[in-house]
Formats: sequence, C-alpha cells, structure tokens
Amino acid sequence: MSISIAIVEDEKNYNNALKKIINYQNDMKVTAQFFDGSTALKKLPEISPNVVMMDIQLPDMLGIEIIQHLRKDMPDTQFIMCTSFEDDEKIFNSLKAGAMGYLVKGESMDKILSSIRDVYNGGAPMSFSIARKVLKHFEKKLPEIKGFDELTEREKEILELLSQGLLYKEIADQKCISIDTVKKHVGNIYRKLHVSNKVEAINKFNNFKN
Repeated sequence: MSISIAIVEDEKNYNNALKKIINYQNDMKVTAQFFDGSTALKKLPEISPNVVMMDIQLPDMLGIEIIQHLRKDMPDTQFIMCTSFEDDEKIFNSLKAGAMGYLVKGESMDKILSSIRDVYNGGAPMSFSIARKVLKHFEKKLPEIKGFDELTEREKEILELLSQGLLYKEIADQKCISIDTVKKHVGNIYRKLHVSNKVEAINKFNNFKN
C-alpha cells in the first residue's frame, strides 16, 4: 500500500517539484496539493492522508495553526514541517502543535523522501541543525516527570523501545501486536505524560531513568 501525502506549500514551483519527485516513487503518492492555509484547513480532514508536508509561512495563516486545529481530528496523519525557518520559537511551537518532523528547505530530495517513510513508520525526522537545537533546548530545561506512574507495563515497554529508536513496525513485530495497537498505546503515553510528540515523551522517559 502506498503512502498518501498532501502538500501544503504556497510556493508553486516547490510544491510541484515535491509532487513530481514523490509521485515518481513506487511506495508513495501525492493525493492533494494546497497553496493556502484556509483551503488546507477545510479539505485535509476529508482526504485524511498518511503524511502532510506543511509549510509554516502561508499567505493567510501559519502552518502551525493548521496543525493545532486538525491534530485531534486527524490522529493517524503525521505532519512534517518543511520550511525555511530555523528559529527556536517556530521549531518548538511546531512540535508542541503536534508536528512529528521538521525539515529545512534545501534538504535533498532523498532526505525528504526518507523522512516521509520514516515518519510514516513512527519516526521523527529532522534536519541535522534542527535536531541539535532540540537537544540543546532539553539540556537547558529538563521537563517535570508527570504521569509516568500512570503508564501501564506495556506502555512503559513501548516507551522504552521508542527511546531505543525503534519504529512502530519494529515494535509491533517485537511485541507481536499490530501497528494500530502500537499507535493506540503511544497515544495513551502522550496523554498520560502530557506531551504532544515522541521527542518530548522520550526526553521525559530518559530524565526519569536518570
């Protein structure tokens, strides 16, 4: 089954370039293109793609706002920010809103394609420069350990495997459960730990262990 992808990007040449290279792959297909935020906000829930490539600065709103509005209604859709912005505020607002990846425009198409596959399989792809900023942020500010005791043993096991870098499919295979079951456990983990993405969950887990 191919990965369905929607592109929300106001720069038409870049939007069309992404579509062309994605549709050239055997395992993925662009099912929708949007060039402004309001249309994307209205139409994305109907399409419900596996992955959304989201620009931050759109003509009528921020991509972050779109994710904030749609995240709860589209739990099975993964959002990757693909933008020229590298400032801390936009990075962390994107992750808090529910984006599972953050790529800087200028990344190679190979990196973009591997990031789509990665996020679809439970990863959290980021450009190298963004990942360093995230790590430095958590070095400076350790979050509170809140809700860890509420996790079930299975949820703790899955969180441990996530912290080891395993993807959803690998966890499902190891625990002999379905990917949907893994995703359901991960959703419960986020809710109990009061986090919105895997980076925050793993950081809380590692801080608890230390």
